[in-house]
Amino acid sequence: MFDHEGWTPAPPPEESDDHEILTATPATRAGRERLIWTALLVGMGLLTFALLVGSSFLPTRPDLQRVTVDDILGNPVGPAARFGSHEIRVVGWFVTLTVGCQGDSGGVDASVAWLQRDCPLRVLLPDQPNADITQAQLEARGIRLSAPSGAAFPPPTAIGAGTAGMEELVFVGHFDDAAAQRCVPERADRCRATFVATDYDPLIH
Repeated sequence: MFDHEGWTPAPPPEESDDHEILTATPATRAGRERLIWTALLVGMGLLTFALLVGSSFLPTRPDLQRVTVDDILGNPVGPAARFGSHEIRVVGWFVTLTVGCQGDSGGVDASVAWLQRDCPLRVLLPDQPNADITQAQLEARGIRLSAPSGAAFPPPTAIGAGTAGMEELVFVGHFDDAAAQRCVPERADRCRATFVATDYDPLIH
């Protein structure tokens, strides 16, 4: 290009917008990714903090009351009236009587047969039983146990051997089950005094 003073070089061409986009995009994309990850980490940290703070204000579940068979049988107040249907832990020696058990399978009402039936007989005793103990003695000296599915009990073994011969067990459950209202009248009190077990564990001294 020429002017009145002579030749003047042309100004350098401006860089295109496309070039600016190409050079800026990688940095912008990386920056956005950093922001996203930072926001996620901060959000997770805030959520964890909120959960910890919130849980500190929630009441903790107290340990279940633990009672022995002797304590229950020796109290003039029956277990249904004493404990209601509140969940407790009962400690004792577990026995299942299947062979030679005398009694029916719970009557015509199948929905409550598991609670009011006589056999199999499951009881929790205050002390380790002898092998020659009778069904009448088991029922007189122990607390009758039951469960809708029967899954809350260890496998049956000979009396004085197996589980019953090794250690006491702690059964978790309740008396005065709602199903007791459907038991036949002559067994209503026994149904309310039956301990409905939900789980068991060995006694930890």
